[in-house]
Amino acid sequence: MSTFSVILSLFVATAAGAVELAGIFTDHMVLQCDRPVPVWGRGAAGATVTVEFAGQKQTGIVGADGRWQVILPPLRASAESRVLVVQSNQETVRISDVLVGEVWLASGQSNMEWPLVKTLNASNVIAQASDEQLRLFTVPRRISETPATTVTGVWAACTPARVADFSAVGYYFARDLRAARRVPVGIICAAWGGTPAQAWTSRSALERHPLLKKRITDHDQAIQNYDPVAAEANYQKALAEYEAAHSAGQPHLSAPAKPERPAPNRLSPARLYNGMIAPLVPLAFRGVIWYQGEADARRAQEYRVLFPALIRDWRDQFGHSFPFLFVQIAPFRQQPPEIRDAQLHAWRTVPGTMMVVTTDCGDAHDIHPRNKEPVGARLALAARAMAYGENVAAASPVFEKLEWDGPRAKLTFAHAAGGLVARGETLTGFTIAGADRKFVPAQAVIAGPDTVIVSSAEVPQPVAVRFGWANVPVVNLFNQAGLPASPFRTDDW
Repeated sequence: MSTFSVILSLFVATAAGAVELAGIFTDHMVLQCDRPVPVWGRGAAGATVTVEFAGQKQTGIVGADGRWQVILPPLRASAESRVLVVQSNQETVRISDVLVGEVWLASGQSNMEWPLVKTLNASNVIAQASDEQLRLFTVPRRISETPATTVTGVWAACTPARVADFSAVGYYFARDLRAARRVPVGIICAAWGGTPAQAWTSRSALERHPLLKKRITDHDQAIQNYDPVAAEANYQKALAEYEAAHSAGQPHLSAPAKPERPAPNRLSPARLYNGMIAPLVPLAFRGVIWYQGEADARRAQEYRVLFPALIRDWRDQFGHSFPFLFVQIAPFRQQPPEIRDAQLHAWRTVPGTMMVVTTDCGDAHDIHPRNKEPVGARLALAARAMAYGENVAAASPVFEKLEWDGPRAKLTFAHAAGGLVARGETLTGFTIAGADRKFVPAQAVIAGPDTVIVSSAEVPQPVAVRFGWANVPVVNLFNQAGLPASPFRTDDW
C-alpha cells in the first residue's frame, strides 16, 4: 500500500469516528473497586457506545464534541484476569488482563519521581519485586497550555525490570498496601523533578485566589514584556562584573546565566496539571500520595495558601473528596523550617489529609535522600488508617496545646500512640524564647504519655517554644509506633 493510501485510510477512520478509549485504559490495568468506575473515550458524534466488563453492560451516546462516558457500577476486588470490551458502530476495542482492586495516584516532584534503582538496598529489593497483582503506570512528562484529554503510557505488572525505574516511594507504598489489603493494587506515578505546586494546580483554581492569581498574571506579563535587547545588555554587564571579580581573585558563586526568552515550562502555572493530571480526569481511584514542596521552600507563606488550594482543586476536578496523604519534606541544608510548618498547616486545616514526617530519613547534604522505604511504609500506614479505617498507629506526634506553669512550658501532643519516647538519653531540638524573641536551647523532659515539659534557666519568663526549627533539625521525639514528631512552633513571628 502506498504512503498516500495509508494516510487516506487513517483519515477515513478518524473521520468516521473510530471508537477510542482514553489513554489510561490499557492492557494489565487495575480498576478501582467498591466505587463507580467511569470509562470514557472518543467516537463518532451520536453513536452508541457499549462497555462490558465482569458481567456488567453499560451504554452511552457520543456527544457532539466526540466524547463519550459510561459509568460501571461498583466492582468487587478481584485478581481474576478479565477483558474490558468497548463496542460502537460495529467496531470493538478490547483491554485484556484487567484486575479490580485499589488504585492510587502518586504525584509531586523529584523525591516522588526518584527511581527505585537509585535508593538504598536497591539491588536486593528489585530482585524480589515480582508481583503479578501489583500494576504500575507512569504518566510521561508533559507540559500543556490547556487541559489535555489524552495520555500515553502502558500499565504493566510489577517485575524487577519494570520497577527499577519506577517511583521508589510509589513502589514501597504499593507493596505494603498489597500486603495489608491482599487485593490487586495499581499505582499511577505522575511526577516531575524541580516543579512547584503552582504547576500542578489548574488555572481556574489559581485564579480564584488573589495571591495565587498574581502568579498567573506575573508569568503572562513576563512573557509579554520580555525585551531581548535589554536582557542581553543586563547579561553582558553581569558577565563583565563576574569576570572582573574572577580575575581579581574574589569569590563568586557562579557565572550569570545567558538570557532566555520566557516561555511556558514545567514551572509555569497550571502547565503540569494540564499535561499530566487533566488527562486522568475522571478516573476512579482511592486516593493520592504526594511528595513535593522543595521547589516552594522559599515561598512558604504562599504555600500555606497554594497547597490547600491544590488539594481542593484536585478533589473538585475528580469529583470526590479522596484521602490526600503527603510527605513533609526531609531535612536538607537549603530547606528552611517554614516550608515544613506550611505543610503542617495543611494537615491541620484540610480535612481528609495526613502528613508523613521524615525528620529521621533526610540527608543534610542531599535533597534526594536515598532511604525511601520508610517514606513509602508510612504513607501505606496512613492509607490503611484514613482510607480503609484500620486500627493502626499511622500519624506522627503533633503539637496540640501549650500551657504555662511559671517558667515551664507544658506541651501536649496528639497521636502519642502508646506514649512519647526519646531516642537517646535526653530530648533534643527544643528551643524557648521570651518577649525578646531570642530562642535558646531548652531542656525538655517527657512528663506523661502525651506531655513534654520545656524550660531554660536563661529564659525566666518564656512566651514561645519551637521544636525542630532548623533546616536540618536534630530531633529524637517519637511515639511508641516509631513515628517521629513533626517540627512546630507556638509563635507566629
